[in-house]
Amino acid sequence: MTLPKARFQNGVMNDTPITKVVCVGRNYAEHAAELDNPVPIQPLLFIKPPSAVTELEAGITLAEVNEPVHYEAELALLIGARLSRASEQEVEGAISGLGLALDLTLRETQSQLKKNGHPWEIAKAFDGACPLSAFVPREQFPATHRFHFSLHINGEARQHGDTADMLKPIPALVSYMSKHFTLEPGDVVLTGTPAGVGKLAPGDALTFTLEDRLSIETTVS
Repeated sequence: MTLPKARFQNGVMNDTPITKVVCVGRNYAEHAAELDNPVPIQPLLFIKPPSAVTELEAGITLAEVNEPVHYEAELALLIGARLSRASEQEVEGAISGLGLALDLTLRETQSQLKKNGHPWEIAKAFDGACPLSAFVPREQFPATHRFHFSLHINGEARQHGDTADMLKPIPALVSYMSKHFTLEPGDVVLTGTPAGVGKLAPGDALTFTLEDRLSIETTVS
């Protein structure tokens, strides 16, 4: 298998492949509440493999999935330097790009797995479960960790993310991740989804924005 590589907005491919996507569940309190989940004391981490990564701009295909697929829009971080047990200060200089992603979820399967005390991988890490946008270089954003992103479906606002609402802010979150999983250059971090998740349907038109730096339109088939 050829590992996927992250893309930059100008079409340039990142030098190193994506070996994993490290994700966090319930990093926004309102999202935890809408699914009637408790807010975790520590970040709830899971991984999507390279086979989950697709190009968000190329569209989302549900034809091979036999149950409803839920969308979860998230801010994505492209890692540009190796991080292992990193400090928050080290994290600051290791983020090379910002983008957007969908954490696609088989909610019915996930609910059953949770009920039985089993891992979530089947519901979160299946092939195509991580549509990923192109990245904007980090230096094109202000030197802050507050970002806004949104998802509209068929012209209707569904999700609005403000990273100030994160339970674990970006530097602390990535530092925590690096204490459990070494992050390699080219890897991607998903930072959690705000409230407003729901089902996708064939024919849906999705519009994503990240500040005034990134705007993406894609469709579901």
